[in-house]
Amino acid sequence: MPTKVTMPQLGESVIEGTVTKWLKAVGDPVEEYEPLLEVNTDKVDSEIPSPSSGTLLEILVPEGTTVQAGDLLALIGEQGKAPQATSAPTTPAQEEIKAGPDTDRATSAALESDAGKSITQPTVGRSELGFISPVVAKIAAEHNLDLGQISGTGQGGRITKKDVLAYLERKPAAPTPTSTPTDLEPSAQPLQPKAEALVTPSVPAPTPGEILPLTPVRRAIADHMVLSKHTSPHVTTVMEADLSRVVKHREAHKEAFAREGINLTFTAYFISAIVAGLKAYPIVNSSWSDEGIRIHRQINIGMATALGEGGLIVPVIKDADGLSLRGLARSINDLAQRARNKQLQPQEVKGGTFTLTNHGTSGSLFASPIINQPQCGILGVGAIQKRVVVIDDAIAIRPMAYLTLTFDHRILDGAIADYFLGAVVKSLQLYQGG
Repeated sequence: MPTKVTMPQLGESVIEGTVTKWLKAVGDPVEEYEPLLEVNTDKVDSEIPSPSSGTLLEILVPEGTTVQAGDLLALIGEQGKAPQATSAPTTPAQEEIKAGPDTDRATSAALESDAGKSITQPTVGRSELGFISPVVAKIAAEHNLDLGQISGTGQGGRITKKDVLAYLERKPAAPTPTSTPTDLEPSAQPLQPKAEALVTPSVPAPTPGEILPLTPVRRAIADHMVLSKHTSPHVTTVMEADLSRVVKHREAHKEAFAREGINLTFTAYFISAIVAGLKAYPIVNSSWSDEGIRIHRQINIGMATALGEGGLIVPVIKDADGLSLRGLARSINDLAQRARNKQLQPQEVKGGTFTLTNHGTSGSLFASPIINQPQCGILGVGAIQKRVVVIDDAIAIRPMAYLTLTFDHRILDGAIADYFLGAVVKSLQLYQGG
């Protein structure tokens, strides 16, 4: 009997997705766990693996079709054998692996076949440790960790990504012979970028007169941006920050971080400063509602990550206030790399309470970004440049950057917005390490 390939539930609140690309054609051999197709949910492209080895006998859902969790997508079996009738209703997803409230929310749905065999989206493991998600397993493998030594705080004692990162914070890092990693996210830029660094990335040039088809990601971005502008009155305020201490600290520690496999970029410093500002002015960590202004308990920072032609995505660092600079840098590396490799889970782009966008990587000095609804504000960081400034009536050259805060004027007035942005600037200019 052919194996049924069904649409898994990719998150607690993610019940549908759009088939964007089939990676295999009918008649192609496939291996168990080999990527079979790509599905887009909330701007996240997820690869759906094959539940078994065999030959792709039939594709039941064409590209561009939106499907529900549990829907039948394809059949896999032995080559030359006709597939069974596919018109019968499929069994709905019977099992959901629920995650805790951290960034490592990984879920999978199981489908009972007619023979009683459970066909599931592959997971890393279920042992005496409980469910171990792919992200947790990946971090553990990279750092050669024994998960049996880590106490889980997730649902049912599950080991979460937050638990692993906290363990790494406490565990003395052993030097590893690795070269300095390449920049994995959009925040690290030279203080004096060379001309070629500002050249537009090479992308296929559209032909004048042609109509470019709208991808699911582009549609999602467009809908969200229009919704945001129609939802909240946007106001932008601008300040300038002297990053001398940040630059000095980064230069002194980036090699040590690199020996631990961590690329220390400026984004970690900016997020650390945002956390300080949100702690000082909690009203900025809020959302508008008909009942009133909802002040969030968690500080979850989204970081806008460019995907080139693929658009833009905003993975979220959950509970950022509980992470040190090292923990922030490690999370930034992980999320940005997996965003570009299309390995994010849908829950990892949800739940943000404030967003950072670093538009300065392309040479932009300042901008007025659009608020990521339903958040209160978004911080934009311009290019870091050495400029002449006046300090104590003396002329000096300092690495400077413009910081722009776009905020929801329903929630914040100009004074509070400036107080918050001033706290961010102060945190950067008086940075002592952490």
